Amino acid sequence: MSNLNSMSLAELKSLEKKVARAIAKFEELEKKQALVALKAQAKKLGFSLSELTGAVAKPAKQQKPRKKVPPKYANPADKSQTWTGRGRRPVWVVEALEAGRTLDDLEIKSGTPAA
Repeated sequence: MSNLNSMSLAELKSLEKKVARAIAKFEELEKKQALVALKAQAKKLGFSLSELTGAVAKPAKQQKPRKKVPPKYANPADKSQTWTGRGRRPVWVVEALEAGRTLDDLEIKSGTPAA
């Protein structure tokens, strides 16, 4: 191994990355070996590893039902095309904005049915 004091900063940083990768690989290998040994010992005693550790499958999280958001904008050329103002802008909104319109121009005014 070369003398660390004679190495450049770039060489030291490269060496540091190599050492970090080697340590991570070594730790991962040791974890795998330990897991295999634990599973073998549990099996020898007539159990599964999950039985001994009390591990259970986590139930899937239930999402709350979302409220439907009313549309806020409508395409002047086709009133059936609407947008709530959330998420990605539809193509017709992008095209209208590029044509010089504003979002205020596309906004559904109260009393004007959208679809």
